[in-house]
Amino acid sequence: MSRKKDTVIIVESPAKAKTIERILGKGYKVIASQGHVRDLPRKKFGVDLGDFNPEFVIIPGKEKVIENLKEAVKGKKVLLASDLDREGEAIAWHVSEVLNIPKNGVRITFSAITPKTIQEAIKNVRDIDMNLVSSQFARRILDRIVGYLISPLLWRIFRINTLSAGRVQSATLKIICEREKKIFDFVPKEYWRVVANVLGVDFELVRAHGKKVDKDLKDKDVEFLKGQKELLVSEISEKRTKKNPPDPLITSTMQQLAASQLGFSVKKTMMLAQQLYEGLDTKEGHIAFITYHRTDSTRVSDEAKEMTAGYIREVFGEKYLGGKTKKRKAKKGKVQDAHEAIRPVDLYMTPERAEKLLDKDHAKLYKLVWERFLASQMAPSERKETKVVLSTEDGEYEFEAKFTEIIFDGFERVLPREEKKPIDLREKQKVDVDNMKVSKEKTKPPDRFTEGSLVKEMEKLGIGRPSTYAPTISTLLSRKYVVKKKGRLYPTLIGFLVLDYLEKNFPEIVDISFTAKMEQQLDLVEKGEKEHLEVLREFFKRFNEDLKKAKETFYKIDYDTDFKCECGSEMRLVTGKFGIYLKCPKCGKTRSVRPEYTAVLKDGRVYFPWRREDEGNLDEKKRSKGTHKRKRYSKKRSA
Repeated sequence: MSRKKDTVIIVESPAKAKTIERILGKGYKVIASQGHVRDLPRKKFGVDLGDFNPEFVIIPGKEKVIENLKEAVKGKKVLLASDLDREGEAIAWHVSEVLNIPKNGVRITFSAITPKTIQEAIKNVRDIDMNLVSSQFARRILDRIVGYLISPLLWRIFRINTLSAGRVQSATLKIICEREKKIFDFVPKEYWRVVANVLGVDFELVRAHGKKVDKDLKDKDVEFLKGQKELLVSEISEKRTKKNPPDPLITSTMQQLAASQLGFSVKKTMMLAQQLYEGLDTKEGHIAFITYHRTDSTRVSDEAKEMTAGYIREVFGEKYLGGKTKKRKAKKGKVQDAHEAIRPVDLYMTPERAEKLLDKDHAKLYKLVWERFLASQMAPSERKETKVVLSTEDGEYEFEAKFTEIIFDGFERVLPREEKKPIDLREKQKVDVDNMKVSKEKTKPPDRFTEGSLVKEMEKLGIGRPSTYAPTISTLLSRKYVVKKKGRLYPTLIGFLVLDYLEKNFPEIVDISFTAKMEQQLDLVEKGEKEHLEVLREFFKRFNEDLKKAKETFYKIDYDTDFKCECGSEMRLVTGKFGIYLKCPKCGKTRSVRPEYTAVLKDGRVYFPWRREDEGNLDEKKRSKGTHKRKRYSKKRSA
């Protein structure tokens, strides 16, 4: 058996290597592969479509890293400790191939970088899981097939060589565009809202003539209510309620909370979480703060439960300790429940203490994780809910307000909710109306997605996985298919045009249910219940038929628009040598248009509903022959 001093552990990042080496001390050398060392080639397809055999090559720039790895492992026992997801498993396989070491008895994983978890991992060495590796291969090959074979068609049609298509990316684009079409089609309706202010509290009109008020209040009702100076307390009812603590955070909920509460982009959240997991240099040394951050499991290890129970007893008392929680059903199609939820490595590293060790943004995200995890292990909160109903003398109109008082705060000690204490009223009491507020309101369209709400929608529909949410959104933004304004995601003209092309030529690529089913198929590969080659063959058979038709069919960009030319005719959106532009079919005048301009494409017609609000989106300069050529400077000037 190899001695400790002969052991080299290979991880993904230098920060992680530093943290683990500090934990293990003498006898272990920990080095980093710095992520993937091999991938499909950048400048050619790299997949044999006959047997789907991938051609993996050293990633440019990684030659020195591999050289250092080879030198470090000479004559040593090697343990591969890349991340515990399918990407990490694939990295371990690639490293073993490059270093020419066995696939058996070399793999260790851990969800937290602590002395106990690292030592346990070293005691439980396993083989590289080829089901996980095969699943990652299948995903990578599928993405290469879609991206590499469709993207050139987009470049040729739209004359923009930065465009791309993607298995998850294109389905996600459809989600955003479909929401935009709903907003565009939305026709607001006016309705009356009536609120009676009594003793400083607003009571909302909820029933009229025995029916629930649903934006259909008549003008005569409003006129009657305007004259009401007094109301009767017709009902006071009380009930006790319990609220269970929330689940600890997983990747998607962390991204959503960080977006809504901290204003962080999904990409920024994952970058900060990666660093908190791997460890950061602080004045107390190099410290890892949270467990692995790519997970869709809410499971909590027994060790973490014991640590948390001790902390809760010590800080809050026994009554705040949560009881046995009901076993949560694993989400359909998800297979990563062996992972833990995202939690702090050490609960005694409180947000107050962490704030003194971390920069502002790391501290904010850590506080989010710490509070949510602690609350998840605490007792339910108890409240007294009071409903008060006020009515007109004839009982035809009823106003309602609800109040809540905390009986026992439980987990709300950590995650407090708003409390609204009731006012002193009794049944049958007549009360003066301080102000009868009557306003005409309009119904509102659906909200545009934020990055956080888009992640929630992707998770609900089964599009993508924890490791793909952030890269998918980043790609949509970098391709200018989507732009972000005041935190909201707007699909662009080019986003709609690309989606329209894909829907007509590659319908399965943008079909949300098909994309979700494909994720489930890949999960079956991960569990060893399906061969990855079978998944690839099934997909490519249908895809190749669409690809052949798309290559053979001439696709012309020629859309009606609502943009009026100076002559009064509606201009058309067409494409030319320099990309897409507007052209008048009557007088021939042209106008350039930027692809990233927000627009809506519906039923073959392009609408520019915000062009007057967003100055500069349309280039007002006329497009003419030679406009794009650089003019030669001449000293001769006209008088």
